[in-house]
Amino acid sequence: MRNDWPARLAVRLGASVEVEIERHDVSVTALGDVPPLTIAFASDFHAGPTTPRPLLHRAAAALAELRADLLLLGGDFVSLRASYAREIIRLLGAIPAPLGRYTVLGNHDHWAGVSNIEAELAAGGIALLTNRQARLPAPYGQVSICGLDDHTSGEPDAAAAFDGAGPIRLLLMHAPSGLLDIGSREYAVALCGHTHGGQIALPGGRPLVVPHGALSRRHLAGRYDLDGGRALLVSRGVGCSTLPFRWNSPSSILSVTLTGRRP
Repeated sequence: MRNDWPARLAVRLGASVEVEIERHDVSVTALGDVPPLTIAFASDFHAGPTTPRPLLHRAAAALAELRADLLLLGGDFVSLRASYAREIIRLLGAIPAPLGRYTVLGNHDHWAGVSNIEAELAAGGIALLTNRQARLPAPYGQVSICGLDDHTSGEPDAAAAFDGAGPIRLLLMHAPSGLLDIGSREYAVALCGHTHGGQIALPGGRPLVVPHGALSRRHLAGRYDLDGGRALLVSRGVGCSTLPFRWNSPSSILSVTLTGRRP
C-alpha cells in the first residue's frame, strides 16, 4: 500500500495493531430448535494512509479464526481512494464462511468511488446488499440478511431492503443512524459500525469526538436492547480515520451467536 507513512510512523511510535474480539449471545425465539447461528462481523477497515497494514492482516486472521457460519461486513473499506480496497477485500474474501459473506458500503466508500469497490467485492466473493436482502439456506431458511445503504452518503431504502425477507431479519448497515431509516420495521439483530467508539477517548471510554450521525453518540459501541425485542450491536471497527492511531478505543471485531428459544 502506497502513501501509508502516517500509519507506519504511528506504529513506530507505539500505536497498537492488536484487535479485540467482542462476543455477544442473542436469543431469538423464532429461530426455533436449530443449531446456533454464528456470525463474524467487522467494519471500518479504512485501508489507506491512516491504518497500519499489520492491523488489517490481524483483523482478517482473527475473523478467520472465529470459524463463523456467516461473515458480515459494515463498510468503510477505504479512506480517500478506492484503489486501497483490493488488499483488504481479498483478505476478507478468503475467509471461510459456509453461509456466505455479505456487506454494505460506508460513507467513505461512497466518497472514494462506489464502482471500483463494487468490482473488488465481486472479485473477492463478497455479496453487496445495497437495499436488498438475501435468504440463508436450510436449516436457517427463515433468516434473511437485510442490507441498508448508508444513512448520510448513500440512498437508503428500507422498504426495498426488507422486501421479501423472512420472519427473522438480520439488519446490516453502516451506522447507527440507519435506524432512522428503518423506523418501526421488525428485525431481530442490527449490526453496524461507523462510530469507532470515538477512536480517541478518555479513560473509561468517553469519546472526545464522535463521527457524524444523529445516533452516533447515543449508540457509540456495544449492545443496545431496543423496543420490540430488537437488539443493536455497534462495533468500534478495525481501522483509523483522520488520525493514524486509537486511544482508549481499541480496534475490535464481533463474534455473535444466535440461539433459538421456545416461546
